[in-house]
Amino acid sequence: MQVYKKILVTIDCSSADETILKHVIALALQNRAAVYLLHVVHSHTLDQNRVLRKNSEACLSAHQDALRNQGIETNIIIRSGEPEVEILAEIDKEDYDLIAMATHGHGFLGDLLFGSVSDKLKHRTQVPLLLIKSETS
Repeated sequence: MQVYKKILVTIDCSSADETILKHVIALALQNRAAVYLLHVVHSHTLDQNRVLRKNSEACLSAHQDALRNQGIETNIIIRSGEPEVEILAEIDKEDYDLIAMATHGHGFLGDLLFGSVSDKLKHRTQVPLLLIKSETS
């Protein structure tokens, strides 16, 4: 039985990506699911946006190649803006079966100061969330 057909994975182009991708690869292979890699460029200037977008394209392409080499259909999505807003917009746009993301484990004070994208998502979406604490947190 195929539980997941379309898996959205938030990618932040850090070492945390490897943590979540290990789990997503196993799920995608078991379910023959397509994987959608989403990165949100969060910048304050046009120049910063250009540099971050170029870096994220390279990061996502490398992840896409690795997943495709394992036979997983993989798509890249790059958005610009506030991460939680853009992730929710993407979830509303498509019919995903699972949202997967690595959490950084800032702790209570960090979450209070910076907010937690995963916390905001779990209160605003009906799509199941797979949250895995980054091994580097």
